[in-house]
Amino acid sequence: MKIVETLNEGLKRAYDIKITAKDIEDRVAAEVKKLAPQVNMPGFRKGKVPANLVRKMHNDALMQDALSSSVQEGVQKTIEDNKLRPAMQPSVDLAEGYEPGKDANVKVELEILPDVPTPSVDGIKLERLQVEADKKTVDEALQKFADSQKQFETAAKSYKAAIGDQCLIDFEGKVDGVPFEGGKGEGMAIELGSGRLIPGFEDQLVGKKANDEVLVKVTFPDDYNVEDLKGKDATFDVVIGEVQKPKVAKADDEMAKSMGLEGIDHLSELLKGQIEQELNGLTRTHMKRKLLDQLAASHDFEVPPTMVEAEFNQIWQQLEQEAAQEDDPEAAKKEMEAEKEEYRDIAVRRVRLGLLLSEIGQANGVEVSQQEMGMLIQQAAQQYREEDRQRFVEYIQQDPMAAAQLRAPMYEDKVVDFLFDKAEVTDKKVTREELEAAIEAEDDAETKPAAKKKTPAKKAPAKKAAAKKSADKAAPAKKPVAKKAPAKAVAEKKAPAKKAPAKTAPAKKPAAKKAAVKK
Repeated sequence: MKIVETLNEGLKRAYDIKITAKDIEDRVAAEVKKLAPQVNMPGFRKGKVPANLVRKMHNDALMQDALSSSVQEGVQKTIEDNKLRPAMQPSVDLAEGYEPGKDANVKVELEILPDVPTPSVDGIKLERLQVEADKKTVDEALQKFADSQKQFETAAKSYKAAIGDQCLIDFEGKVDGVPFEGGKGEGMAIELGSGRLIPGFEDQLVGKKANDEVLVKVTFPDDYNVEDLKGKDATFDVVIGEVQKPKVAKADDEMAKSMGLEGIDHLSELLKGQIEQELNGLTRTHMKRKLLDQLAASHDFEVPPTMVEAEFNQIWQQLEQEAAQEDDPEAAKKEMEAEKEEYRDIAVRRVRLGLLLSEIGQANGVEVSQQEMGMLIQQAAQQYREEDRQRFVEYIQQDPMAAAQLRAPMYEDKVVDFLFDKAEVTDKKVTREELEAAIEAEDDAETKPAAKKKTPAKKAPAKKAAAKKSADKAAPAKKPVAKKAPAKAVAEKKAPAKKAPAKTAPAKKPAAKKAAVKK
């Protein structure tokens, strides 16, 4: 095997690897020798099949395996001999025109991680904005919770329905006097003012009583989900079976016990714990952003372009998804394009921060334990169907790149916690509104990557919250992985196809019959 460096420019490296025909042949012969004792063939006792017949039966598969393992070994040797730290999985290409029995020429291209200056973890100063989950906050949460448990009771037959009341109705819809599919239902419960039905439908039930017959006239919206009904005028023959008034929502022992709790104090403690957890999360978010800002401002070094491109593509994909949900998707896309370079700067910042945090973690012994990694794998496996979970676990165990992606968020949190412990932290009591305003101000602040401090940055689009937060994250730092990475041209591994677990639909009253009157 002969390895020749063909490119050494910045963080880019390229190599030509020549794998001799003899090396490949030796691998095939060794595999035949190992395989022969296990082969069954009519006319021969097990283990007595001649090697030439074994090879004839499995020649294509044996050649492919030998070539693949040779290429993988060549990539590994290249990385080890040159003491490389790949930023991403190397690009491996087998020269066209390879023929069995001849030498194989392989081209390997990769980017390496830069030499990151060891960051100082001393002298970091942070302000921790703290919000207390006081009695008033908990009481307000209790009342909101009680309001969310709304129940209704039957009103007198003479009572006229108002906004906020609930009507049980039977209905049949018609277009041009002809009933249409999905336009009929019985015993459907509708809260007036909820906006669940076609615009104008609920309004025409206001002021009606039990047993009233109502002719409701509506026009289906132009964006209605049934093609034949879009923009059509329709009538609905409605009979109100019952009018129900909402019960006064009370946060008391009775409500708590109906949920299987000991009483209202028990529910209050549970809600207080949830509120404290949420507030602590907001406090951490603010502190982490300030910490990353300090790291980004004090470090500037070259980052691998492939890592930046991968990070930018993630951000851009997120923006495209958000733009598609805007009232004017085309305008949102134009806004994105106008600020494309800003988002590329954010990608550079994230990659640089990821490398910094990785360097800090490695220098200070921060690790994700095997037990923690096992927990992460099992949690991620729950996204798959039960029959695919084991395949997913095996994929993560065999693919270092996939494992690194899964490990990265926990590793980053551990490094951030380490830096919090090292920092000089000043506590400051604030209200929730003040804390949220501080985070929102950071969302709207101008992004100023360390490498371009003197260049005024454009303001991030107000509606792209997820993209704005990208600046306050670090891209997962990649450790050298090529030792186990397959050569793409020979044996590329893929994750099992992700399928959402089957979900059980909530029980509904005549769902198919209600479809036409719902939005």
